[in-house]
Amino acid sequence: MKLIYFHGFGSSGASGTVETLRKCLPSAEVIAPDIPIDPVEALPYLQELCEKEQPDLVVGTSMGGMYAQQMRGFTRICINPAFNMSTMSKSLKTGTYKFFNGRKDHQKEFKITKEIIQHHNQMERAQFKNITETDRANCYGLFGINDTQVNCHDLFKKHYPNAIRFEGEHRLTDKVIHKVLLPLIKELWGNEKYEEARKEPLPY
Repeated sequence: MKLIYFHGFGSSGASGTVETLRKCLPSAEVIAPDIPIDPVEALPYLQELCEKEQPDLVVGTSMGGMYAQQMRGFTRICINPAFNMSTMSKSLKTGTYKFFNGRKDHQKEFKITKEIIQHHNQMERAQFKNITETDRANCYGLFGINDTQVNCHDLFKKHYPNAIRFEGEHRLTDKVIHKVLLPLIKELWGNEKYEEARKEPLPY
């Protein structure tokens, strides 16, 4: 089984969430790209990655959940998706920021410019276009009841029926992974495929 994980704003594919998923699903292939800062670059990059890898599941948190929603044709789980980063987020402001986790290109900082915020706004206006009935059925939203940073539950429900609330905040913790995310993955993959992904791979 193959899973692609999209990280949140200011993070990377080397996040603690990725480590936990790989430990919990040791026989699954967990692909975790570093997402480019500018959505003009990020969105086509992620779409091309999914087309190339053909994952069984795309999982995204916060900003990554916003991108995951747009991966049409794939089964997606959007965790506390940040659909309105350009207008609602306290994070997306002009300035220089430090990455939370190490990036493959070894960059330590990134800049948010007015142009990047504008690109986010343009993308956000188009992000729910061309949703098919298959896409509606295959996209799941997980929303922390105590999320004070992002609250896009109602916006998600306008477009998708599968919205699930959970006890938690904005950040995806190991507890939420075990109690909420993994059971949903098991439901989507089926018991046999899920248990196969949970097995330790054979040594070679």
